[in-house]
Amino acid sequence: MASAYEQLVANLNFGVFSKAIELKKRIWFTLITLIVYRFGTWIPIPGVDPHVLVNFFSNSKNGILGMFDMLAGGALSRMTIFALNIMPYISSSIIMQLMTTAVPSLELLKKEGAQGRKKINQYTRYFTVLIAMIQAYGIAVGLEMMTAGNNGALAVFDPGGFFRFTTVITLVGGTMFLMWLGEQITARGIGNGTSLIIFVGIVANLPNAIISTLELGRTGALSAILIAFLIIMIIGVIVLIVYVERAHRRIIIQYPNRQIGNKIYAGDASHLPLKINTSGVIPPIFASSILLMPVTVSGFLTKNDQEWLGTIATLLSHGQPLYLILYLGLIIFFAFFYTSIVFNPVETSDNLKKNGGFIPGIRPGANTADHLDYVLTRLTIVGATYLSSVSILPEILISRFSVPFYFGGTSLLIVVTVTIDTVSQIQSHLLAHQYESLIKKSKLRKK
Repeated sequence: MASAYEQLVANLNFGVFSKAIELKKRIWFTLITLIVYRFGTWIPIPGVDPHVLVNFFSNSKNGILGMFDMLAGGALSRMTIFALNIMPYISSSIIMQLMTTAVPSLELLKKEGAQGRKKINQYTRYFTVLIAMIQAYGIAVGLEMMTAGNNGALAVFDPGGFFRFTTVITLVGGTMFLMWLGEQITARGIGNGTSLIIFVGIVANLPNAIISTLELGRTGALSAILIAFLIIMIIGVIVLIVYVERAHRRIIIQYPNRQIGNKIYAGDASHLPLKINTSGVIPPIFASSILLMPVTVSGFLTKNDQEWLGTIATLLSHGQPLYLILYLGLIIFFAFFYTSIVFNPVETSDNLKKNGGFIPGIRPGANTADHLDYVLTRLTIVGATYLSSVSILPEILISRFSVPFYFGGTSLLIVVTVTIDTVSQIQSHLLAHQYESLIKKSKLRKK
């Protein structure tokens, strides 16, 4: 424990931090851009009645709209210019990753280095526009169908072609602005811009979620014991996420001896780190999106429309046995599926062979690829189990005791992983600053 405490103190060296001018500029830039994003989540699109929206989203908070509203920081329920948030860009990025493994031309483009990645990023932006346009048009049509319960008041003041056109332009423009903002944060700020935008959206509504939970306790809807259990569970989940996300399986890589002139230099030894949870937060998000779709669609329909869809929505509501079983199955499926896309054992084996590296006791080539696949499969089993356990318990609490989405496994997973990544980048900048200071001092001494 003493060494961990000393490491924490070293990482929080405020004396070094105060001298790191470049790091402070990056942090200020990140904060300002995120404030701009939060202002945009309060600017409504024209022609929509906010009172009808409040009534509708209060009844749809347990569907896919409730989850997307959580990721958008409340921008969807307020129907603002950032209602789509950065989700079309994330969907486009994931689809492009899938296509780079399925389409030979894109796979070759990926191997071309920086120029190929630049081209793929350009295709990703084009695809983002297409996805955002489809989603924005669907929202515009859905808003025109939306009514305020019993009184039948329409959510749109003047429905028609002009409203759909302005809504599509506004929402697509908001998404593209957020995509650009995220890229600016990544390049000129600190942390991953896209992840930070989602992170801020979740954290911004955490106070309201805490207040609503305490209010449930005050009214007696939640007992004090349950609230205490919820706090302990959240702390335990956070500790588990930090432990697993920081854990790696290190595979030793050995490089052969090198001869330079008449001297023979011993080969270097390094390691290939494999994360336990290679797929990240993608499996729970995809699984939730698929399962909550019938609940959302049935919310737009009247009682006379498609009763069978309403029955399916009931069976797939939060906490139902069928929902939990399918949720677990989809998380495990996407964990293996997305891991196979992110990490290619054959490609990694070929790269090691080209650079003269090998795993001790394993022959280069096909045997190395099989060994990496074997290790990765076992790690993915552990990672899928971890994702399932982190996601299922909060889902039960959400369904049984009306705990807000913000205490769910997906939201906690996003918040903790983004925090870990951002802190790691800050530590890297501080370390680089210390090295620069040492180099400058050594040059001054030589002079």
